[in-house]
Amino acid sequence: MNSKYQYVREFETVDKALPNTWLVVRIDGRGFHRFSQEHDFAKPNDRPAIELMNRCAVEVMKDIKDIIIAYGQSDEYSFVFPKSCNLYSRRASKIASTIASLFAANYAMRWHEYFPTVKLKYPACFDSRVVCYPSDQNMRDYLSWRQVDCHINNLYNTTFWAIVHSGKTETAAEEELRGTFSKDKHEILFTNHNINYNTIEEIYKKGSVIIRQKTKVTTISPNTGQPVERIKLVPTPLYVDIIGQEFWDEHPELLTK
Repeated sequence: MNSKYQYVREFETVDKALPNTWLVVRIDGRGFHRFSQEHDFAKPNDRPAIELMNRCAVEVMKDIKDIIIAYGQSDEYSFVFPKSCNLYSRRASKIASTIASLFAANYAMRWHEYFPTVKLKYPACFDSRVVCYPSDQNMRDYLSWRQVDCHINNLYNTTFWAIVHSGKTETAAEEELRGTFSKDKHEILFTNHNINYNTIEEIYKKGSVIIRQKTKVTTISPNTGQPVERIKLVPTPLYVDIIGQEFWDEHPELLTK
């Protein structure tokens, strides 16, 4: 039964994303520089922190089946929905808020699994936005942009913290790196700190790509109580290049959703 107050619904705005476009939801950590300091994250990369981010993204993909691929680096994650997606009738605010809240809830709930000796001092917070990309190439270029950003940031941070860990101040490290190019940072790492950047793990240089892969899963049959093996599509993190054509040739299903 309607009440006289129901008219207030007329003030709600309709924020449907454009039809027949790729939807990308990108979440970003709010105030994560302070958060990483408060929780004493290792520099330049904290492996448990990265794995926790990946775990949260996997859990989001398990819950929201429409997502076909996700890409993460540092304190951000991007979730890609196909053009055919009609989740929440493509209402951008509902999609963005759902992804952000799911991710943040999992971050708090899973924290102790990755930091068993570190108390979570306060909840991590993530903002989110929805962007529409009309063509397959637009969507691929978006993911390429984020992976290039990962490489640039990681090379800088690896060099910066190598300088700091050698005994110099952060200000001195900034001065040493001002105006340098990629080849200069490689040279600084190799000559001054005996670090070959090319041998650093791909998870740090390329970020994390999550797609659904066929995986053998053992479950207990409700009828017999016996273990049963099944093949399921399970969200799985990969640390690979997504800029070149090879990845897309290996996974053509991603562009045919």
